[in-house]
Amino acid sequence: MEPGDVEFIAEKELVKIVPNFALGKIYFISGDVGPFSPGLPVDVPLWLAIAIKQRQKCRVHPPEWLDVDKIETMKDDEIASEFFTELPNPHFCEVAQLLLTHATDNIPNADLLRTLIKDIWDIRAAKLRSNIDKFVKLQAGHARLDNLSQMEINTIRPFLTASLDHMYQLRISQSYTERNMSTQ
Repeated sequence: MEPGDVEFIAEKELVKIVPNFALGKIYFISGDVGPFSPGLPVDVPLWLAIAIKQRQKCRVHPPEWLDVDKIETMKDDEIASEFFTELPNPHFCEVAQLLLTHATDNIPNADLLRTLIKDIWDIRAAKLRSNIDKFVKLQAGHARLDNLSQMEINTIRPFLTASLDHMYQLRISQSYTERNMSTQ
């Protein structure tokens, strides 16, 4: 799965918008959205919120977790914990990035939030690299990593599968060598 695929899945997350237009329900295969009344909040998929926002037809309300104090607390918890902390949304980075790109004017302290989210991503990426390094050095056959996002799993998948493949090839080679030496 490519990063674009993960972002596509994240765009199905619901966000609250306040439209400045009136429209009845919109019927999508994935479900009905609306009705839209000026000034009344409505939950819509993120992709639709971005499309409406780009036409300057709504104001996007950021999710409650997209707040400087909450993100700073998340960052501090991530630094303090040896393990991965639980994210407030399964598509935390993707949703935040899309909102900070397309609805910057509706999000207080957008630049600070962008920096904090990047810091959290970097901290988690460093933990992931460290855990994989331990995993490979121990020549383990399996590992348990809780609270990873789909994007984090997608990012590390190519390296991890290649590492496991190399470890398997080395074990087979070692086993073959040991069998040949014991028969001599």
